[in-house]
Amino acid sequence: MRISVQWLQEWLQIDETPEQLGHRLTMAGLELDAMEAAAPAFSGVRVGHVVAVDPHPDADRLRVCRVEAGEAEPLTIVCGAPNVHEGMRAPVAVIGAVLPGDFRIKRSKLRGVASEGMLCSARELGLADDAEGLMSLPATLEAGQDLREALGLDDTILEVDLTPNRADCLGMRGIARECSALLDRPLHAPAMPAVDVASDARVSVIIENPEACPLYAARVLEGLDAKAATPLWMTERLRRAGVRPLSAIVDVTNYVMLELGQPLHAFDADRTGAPIQVRQGKQGETLTLLGGDQTVKLSPQDLVIAGDDGPLALAGVMGGAASAVDASSTTRVILECAHFAPRALAGRARAHGLHTDASHRFERGVDPTLVPQAVERATQLLLELCGGQCGPVEQVGATPASHAEQAIVLRPDRVQRLLGVTLEASEVERILEALDCRIETSASGWSVRAPRARFDLEREEDLIEELARVHGYDALPQTLPKPVAPVTPESGLPSLRNGLARQGFHEVISFSFIAREAASAFYPDVEPLALANPISSDLAVMRPGLWPGLVTTAAYNQARQQSDLRLFEHGLRFVPDASGLRQEPRLAGLLGGRVAPEAWEGEAKKVDFFDAKGTVEGLCARVTGPLGFRAERHPALHDGQSARVLVDGQPIGWVGRLHPALCERFDVEPVYLFDLDATAVVHAPVAQFSPLSPYPSIRRDLALVVAESVAAGDVLAAIDELGLEILQDVRLFDVYQGKGLNPDEKSLALGLILRAFDRTLGEQDVAGVTDAVVQHLQARFNATLRQ
Repeated sequence: MRISVQWLQEWLQIDETPEQLGHRLTMAGLELDAMEAAAPAFSGVRVGHVVAVDPHPDADRLRVCRVEAGEAEPLTIVCGAPNVHEGMRAPVAVIGAVLPGDFRIKRSKLRGVASEGMLCSARELGLADDAEGLMSLPATLEAGQDLREALGLDDTILEVDLTPNRADCLGMRGIARECSALLDRPLHAPAMPAVDVASDARVSVIIENPEACPLYAARVLEGLDAKAATPLWMTERLRRAGVRPLSAIVDVTNYVMLELGQPLHAFDADRTGAPIQVRQGKQGETLTLLGGDQTVKLSPQDLVIAGDDGPLALAGVMGGAASAVDASSTTRVILECAHFAPRALAGRARAHGLHTDASHRFERGVDPTLVPQAVERATQLLLELCGGQCGPVEQVGATPASHAEQAIVLRPDRVQRLLGVTLEASEVERILEALDCRIETSASGWSVRAPRARFDLEREEDLIEELARVHGYDALPQTLPKPVAPVTPESGLPSLRNGLARQGFHEVISFSFIAREAASAFYPDVEPLALANPISSDLAVMRPGLWPGLVTTAAYNQARQQSDLRLFEHGLRFVPDASGLRQEPRLAGLLGGRVAPEAWEGEAKKVDFFDAKGTVEGLCARVTGPLGFRAERHPALHDGQSARVLVDGQPIGWVGRLHPALCERFDVEPVYLFDLDATAVVHAPVAQFSPLSPYPSIRRDLALVVAESVAAGDVLAAIDELGLEILQDVRLFDVYQGKGLNPDEKSLALGLILRAFDRTLGEQDVAGVTDAVVQHLQARFNATLRQ
């Protein structure tokens, strides 16, 4: 909705700047999308009065005009506009004027005749996209008056984005009512008197579907002059609202729609074929729309306005070309104004590839009580502009029942509870009355009936929301809710389970009993505890670990074409020893298949050792002591792809790829496993907040040459041993072997991240850290900087 601030000021006093008004509307839920000037910047343009027009001595298409423009003597101006004539008032840009585009008017000669300015079209002033000749001004304007002042061009347009529930603001009346409530100013609606009936001309109306169209009003107007010019004040308001002026009759219907929010339409009365019928479309019917360049195929789902000869309009959307008003021949019109149910029109415009101002309003809901008022207002304007006389209004149907008839109980304590603030009773009543609600005081508070235009006010919470909007969201206290129970950070096993689930893992629960062969395959060094009376040979011993159950589950899923697996289990393992049977809680997992679901971009990456290692690092993020990995063989894991998991140098588990022999034995595709001491990771301390340094970090990269047998993890651990305070992190970002190095050497590229908490680091600080790191690694691993 485009709002002209000047037009709005006719409805109520506006003391705020356009910026302040736009902010107030935005804070009330009517979001300001854009704000622009009503006219481009130009200066030195006045109202000109053409007092004489003579032919140019050397050019057939040019005229030499004498123009009064507030100077002591009329100006001589050469003009080529076809519509220039004696007595005309038109914009004149005098010498020194600046037009849009920084076009400056200078004294010039056209075919030998001096010209002291320029008569302007609307397009040259940026007021229209196209223009045929000079812009004609009302004869009531005084010659020499500044054009911006005369036409009120120093206006601001506020473009407001309305939510679907605020169709009441799709008219100037609704916007004015909203501003009246927000600004606490009285509303002064323009006078809209009923028109005296001076003709017996009538039109018959038949409504076949009263649910879709519960109310329809029509009136015949005769003796109209369709060629009458639309006054400049109306065309300017249409232009500023984003509507292109067409002809006086069409412009009036558009103007009333913008003013009240109620769409109307005018048919040529001699081209309709009585009676007017409101019915559903018939299969096979077609309708050529206004403009004549689009024909739509109608269906029984379409609501149409029809005559004896067929459809005249797509109801609530657009009129047809066959019954359109013709500026050269129309003298009698049927002015229609109807209320259409939103459900009956929902989606019908889009079904035909259309979206009109009328459909936009009817689909959201229009106040049905506007119908008689809009008819009278449009009649008044048509008779003023085009002359003629009108017949009586033929109104068929009745105003539909509405939620507005149901009283809503509004309780003060409920207002205070939801808004966190106590509003005075006078403030509550002021806001609701300004929004056109009817209020009665009751024992529990108020009994409120919403206005017909507000389809979104149906319950107590809706009214409280209106109080908050108008009172001001920014005026409500900011109070945090008080927790009912103490809130503690998620920790322990639930935290680990939820973290794994967020990574796509599924928890499994497998039997604590397994086959002896499976125990021997995975844990050949452990003699499992045999059951005295096993259920079956497959459940003969207590499990020494969780991997057999996970691998069996993976094989079951892979056999059913589910190869992308993330599984984990928390449970006990049972290990006999000299003291008896140790029951140790373990957290184990399995990964297989693709890292991410199949997609069009690139080849899907398969899970590898480092995906499993990364999962372990995440699970161990809160353990006390440094986390490390040491290459080591495990009978169930692939040689070269297995590692011990260490915390503070003590083993807590394993990670690696399942041995190919076991893959073949258990009929499972390659998978990766991890197994951790649950006590070490589940009962790790809860993460605590550490303050962030406000100073920037510095990175220094080192390329160190070490023996091929030196593990990168040992290098990182050695750097950590230094305990350098400003060394925040060390990142291994490249490992190189090849040209320039001996066969038994490799290059490790390390990124040192340095940051202090009390200052910005200097080169001396950085050099001290890098030197300490290089010297320590040289002494520990005989490392050298790569040249």
